[in-house]
Amino acid sequence: MATTDEQFTVNKTEQEWRDQLTPEQFRVLRKHGTERAGSSPLDKVYEPGTYNCSGCGTPLFTSDTKFNSGTGWPSFYAPIEGAIATTTDRSFFMTRVEVHCANCGGHLGHVFPDGPAPTGQRYCMNGVSLEFVPKSA
Repeated sequence: MATTDEQFTVNKTEQEWRDQLTPEQFRVLRKHGTERAGSSPLDKVYEPGTYNCSGCGTPLFTSDTKFNSGTGWPSFYAPIEGAIATTTDRSFFMTRVEVHCANCGGHLGHVFPDGPAPTGQRYCMNGVSLEFVPKSA
């Protein structure tokens, strides 16, 4: 399942993305890959700050909405308003809701209806798709 870059504010060629991103970031963000559970150091980061798209820098989630889901991926119960978009992902013989950056279309992860209050949502994100920016003192 591929998204077309034409619908996003940030548009780059495949080569431009390859030049900008690490091979793992490219595989996840541009080719809809998934990082191995437990491999992201961001899963255990709980200090105040913002989680931005590692492809374009758009702020996506705040630490106020992060929680420990026990899944091995950074998880949030709500995104920053307008920061993400979703599509239906029918890969791997199942139907899931894919989450991508509304600005560049980079694949971030999936959202599931088993999160905590107040939303009941679990935005299960690939850490390689995110860049943590600590809150300034």
